[in-house]
Amino acid sequence: MISRYAWLIAAAAATGCATMGNGQSEPPIYEQGSGKICVDRNLAQFVGRQATSELGAEILRVSGAGTLRWVPKDGAITMDLREDRVNVWLDGANRVERVNCG
Repeated sequence: MISRYAWLIAAAAATGCATMGNGQSEPPIYEQGSGKICVDRNLAQFVGRQATSELGAEILRVSGAGTLRWVPKDGAITMDLREDRVNVWLDGANRVERVNCG
């Protein structure tokens, strides 16, 4: 009897992990950390500039961060802190209000 229940539990666990409810595979787990560390200096120079992909690349280069997060006006974000991320806070006209690491 024990082996029958063990088999049922194993089968149920395997099918539950294989797909999500809609038949799609589970999304990959995001691995945090790019190996780079954001340095929060010389970032004030970007305040007032229009948000563009070129500006984002420049902010990444100056900060040394591995990840850039645009934060739109009144946007909701997670409160987790990451040493490899730079945050760019935007106003309603998509101009940079502030830039910080985290």
